[in-house]
Amino acid sequence: MRVPTFKSAAAVAALLSSLMLPGVALADDAITISDPYARSSTMMSTSGAAFMVIENHSAVDDRLVSAKADIAERVELHTHIADANGVMQMIEVPEGFVIPAGGSHALQRGADHVMFLGLNRPLAQGDIIPVTLTFESAGEVVVEVPVDMDRKPMHGQMKMGAPGN
Repeated sequence: MRVPTFKSAAAVAALLSSLMLPGVALADDAITISDPYARSSTMMSTSGAAFMVIENHSAVDDRLVSAKADIAERVELHTHIADANGVMQMIEVPEGFVIPAGGSHALQRGADHVMFLGLNRPLAQGDIIPVTLTFESAGEVVVEVPVDMDRKPMHGQMKMGAPGN
């Protein structure tokens, strides 16, 4: 067995920290999941949602086609759209979400997300929910999603086009 060698302590630290980040999931290095969190609107809610950033490091598009978790009777991929009157509606997206080659796709509040329907217990601050994401090419990726009921709507979202970004 060949043991890898590193030219600096910084390289070793970078490797170790990348392996120890909570919530980060990898699928053969092609798909990376970062900044996952879940929440429900109240402790008594029968539904909840998970949000995260999915990065595709491969040279071809992939597609998130489904999700599953034991926390709910049904787990679906959802988005928000405006109807003819401008009223926002949440709908299932059975075809899933494209994750572009060399790019990312954010699942975030008010947009695309993983929806938990028929929660079998309340989501409590600090709980960890194992969620299995299924991709067309990368296959299954299990993500440990922490419940964060205190997360503000824009927390963790990149502000594109803002000065300094």
